[in-house]
Amino acid sequence: MGWTIGKIKITKIVEIESTGGTRFILPQATSEDIRKLPWLMPDFANAEGRLKMTVHALVIETPTSRIVVDTCIGNDKQGRSVPTWNGLDKPFLQNMEAAGYPADSIDQVICTHLHVDHVGWNTRLIDGHWAPTFANARYVFARSEYEYWKTHSTEGEHAAVFADSIQPVVDAGKVDLVASDAAVADEITLIPTPGHSPGHVCLHIRSDGAEALLSGDVAHHPCQMAHLDWSSQVDFDPKQSAETRRALFSRVSDTPTLVIGGHFGPGYIKRDGDAFRLVAVQ
Repeated sequence: MGWTIGKIKITKIVEIESTGGTRFILPQATSEDIRKLPWLMPDFANAEGRLKMTVHALVIETPTSRIVVDTCIGNDKQGRSVPTWNGLDKPFLQNMEAAGYPADSIDQVICTHLHVDHVGWNTRLIDGHWAPTFANARYVFARSEYEYWKTHSTEGEHAAVFADSIQPVVDAGKVDLVASDAAVADEITLIPTPGHSPGHVCLHIRSDGAEALLSGDVAHHPCQMAHLDWSSQVDFDPKQSAETRRALFSRVSDTPTLVIGGHFGPGYIKRDGDAFRLVAVQ
C-alpha cells in the first residue's frame, strides 16, 4: 500500500487492524453519533458505526534515504496497559522486507511522539536484551518530547516503554534530538503539534510541488475532524489538542495535501461548515 509525492514514495506497513474496541480512546464516539457522519463509511467506520483503525508505520523513500515514521507496538513487549499488546508475535519486519525495506536498509527513524504504539519496533529482543531494530539508522525525537518522558516515565506503562523502546537506542548512541520545527531530511520538515503529547510533531513533505502531511496522533480517527472537541482520553492536554486539530486541519483543508494519520488514512481534508471531513483515497 503506497503513494507517491513528487520524488518521494510513502508505504504503509500495518501491524494491527481493528474495528470497534476503540471507545477507551474516544468515548464520545458512540455508534449513534458515528452513523450521523455517513462520509466515514465504509473506509473509516462500518455500517454499525464502529470505528476502523490501524496501528501502522510509514516508510518514506526519498532519492537518497529510507525513513520509518513511528514504529508501532513491537514484539515481546511487556507491561503494556492494553493486555493484548503484551507479548506480540507479529510479522512486522518480514512485511517490511516483503515491501522492499529490510531493517538494515533504513537510514532514519522518526517518532511523531513517544507513546507505546509509536515506538515499539525501535528495539527488538536479541539474546535477552533490547537492541536497536534498525541498526544502521539514526533515531530522531523532538527534544521537548524526549525531555518530558525522560523525567515523567517513572512508573507503570510509561516506565516500561521508556526502558525497553527508548533508553536502549539512547544508550546505543543512535538518537538525534531536534527542534519541533526542524528540517529532518530533504523535503521533510517537522511541524510542532502539541496536545496529544507535550512535544508531538507532524511531518510535512513537499516534493516537486506535491505535498503530504503525516499527522501522527493529532487525531486518532477522522471523526475528530467533524468533532474537533472530541479529545482522546490519552491526550496530555485535551484543550490544546483540540486547538491543534483546528489549526492543522485549517492549514491543509481544501488543498491537494495527502493526509495520513497515525491510525487512519490516507485522504484529503475538506472544510465542512465549521469543521472538516476526510475524503478517503486508496
